[in-house]
Amino acid sequence: MSSQTKLNIGLYGFGVVGASLYEVLTHTTTLNTRISKVCIRHAEKERSAPAALFTTDRNLILDDPDINVVVELTSDPVAAYYIVTTALRRGKAVVSANKKMIAEHLEELIDLQLQYKVPLLYEASCCASIPVIRNLEEYYDNDLLHSISGIVNGSTNYILTRIAEGRNTYEEALAAAQAAGFAEADPSLDVQGTDAANKMSIFLAHAYGVLAHPEKLLYTGIVNLHKADSIFAREKGYEIRLVAQARKLKDGKVAAFVLPQFVGNGNMLCEVKHEYNGVVIESSLADKQFFCGKGAGGFPTASAVLSDLSALRYEYRYEYKKLRYSDPSELSSDFYLRVCISFKSLIQVVHERFARVEEWSSSDTRCHITGIIHYSQLQESNWWKQPGVSLIVYPGGIVEHFLPVHIFEEEFVEV
Repeated sequence: MSSQTKLNIGLYGFGVVGASLYEVLTHTTTLNTRISKVCIRHAEKERSAPAALFTTDRNLILDDPDINVVVELTSDPVAAYYIVTTALRRGKAVVSANKKMIAEHLEELIDLQLQYKVPLLYEASCCASIPVIRNLEEYYDNDLLHSISGIVNGSTNYILTRIAEGRNTYEEALAAAQAAGFAEADPSLDVQGTDAANKMSIFLAHAYGVLAHPEKLLYTGIVNLHKADSIFAREKGYEIRLVAQARKLKDGKVAAFVLPQFVGNGNMLCEVKHEYNGVVIESSLADKQFFCGKGAGGFPTASAVLSDLSALRYEYRYEYKKLRYSDPSELSSDFYLRVCISFKSLIQVVHERFARVEEWSSSDTRCHITGIIHYSQLQESNWWKQPGVSLIVYPGGIVEHFLPVHIFEEEFVEV
C-alpha cells in the first residue's frame, strides 16, 4: 500500500466514534480514502449517512476484494476478534479501537501480521487522541525508558475529580459521569480497573517488549475507595487518581500495575482532571515528558483512527522492536510498594502482611495503615480487594530493595 493507493474502507460500527469518523472523512479530501460499506447491528436505527452504505452482514465487507482497509470500532470484543483476525488473514490492513480484544489476543495478532504481511494499527485503543503507542514504539529505547505512568480511563478520573472537589459521593459522581456520557450504563470495566489494565497490557508490549495478558497484571479500580480516603488524602496534601504504572527495575525486569494512587502538586498527573487522560513517560535522556488530552469521545478517538489511516498510506506498521529485535523484558514480582490500606475493622487487615508499618490512624468509622508491603502479598491474595478495604499507593511507591523489619509497636494515633 503506497501513498497513491486509495483506501477503500469497510467500517464496523457506527456509534459515536464511527459517525464522527464518517463526518471527518466526508470533509477530508487529502487522504484519498472512501468508506465503501458500514456494518451495523441494528438496521432500524436512524443514521447520519445514506442508507445504501449500511449492511448487517459482517462478511459482506470481509469478502469484498476491493475493500483493502477494515476499521473496527465495535464495542463487542468477541465480534471484534472475528472481524480483525479474518481481515488480516484475507490480506486487509486493519485499524481497531478495541483495547480489550487487542490486549487479550496481542501475541496472536502480532503473529498474524507477520504471517500475512499486513498491518494492524490501534492508536485509538489507548487514550484516544493522545499518541502514546506510536511514541513508545518509535522514540523510546527499552534500555533508556525508565517508566510510564498515566491516567488512562476518563470515566474514573471524572468520578474521582468530582469527589475530590467535594461535590459528590461516589454514587452521585458515577451518575453524573453516566449522564454526561463519560461512563457506560454498565460501568464495571471502568470502575473495577479492567479497562486501564487492558491499556497497560498494550503499553507494555510497545514500551518494554513484554507480552502480558491483562489478567496477569495486578490491578483494581475505585469501587472500594471510601469517602474517608478522600479526606485522608486532602490532609496529606494529595488527591487520588487511578494510575497505570510500569517501571524498569535495576535488575532489568519491569514492575507494572494499575492501582489508586496519591498524587500531589509536584506530580503532573495531579493536573489531569475530569474526563481527561494524561501520561508521563520518563527516560534517561529526555527526562519526563507529559502527554495530556481527551481520552474518550467521538472526535478525539476519530482523530487517532484518522492518524492510523494516514500512516497506512505510507506503509507504516508496528515493528514491535523491543520484542523482536532485542531481549524483551520480563514482569517482576520481587519488589515492595509503599501503600495506605483503609478499612473498617482490624479483622480485615492482618498487620503481619506488611514488611513495615509506618503509621496507624483511626476514627469511629475508618482505620488507615501506612506501610511497606511486598508485591507478592497483593499478587497472591485478594484480601485487599474485599468490600470495605481500599488500597492506595504513595507517590514514588515502588521500593526495590528493602530489609524487612517486622515492627508493629508503632504509635497508634487516635483521630
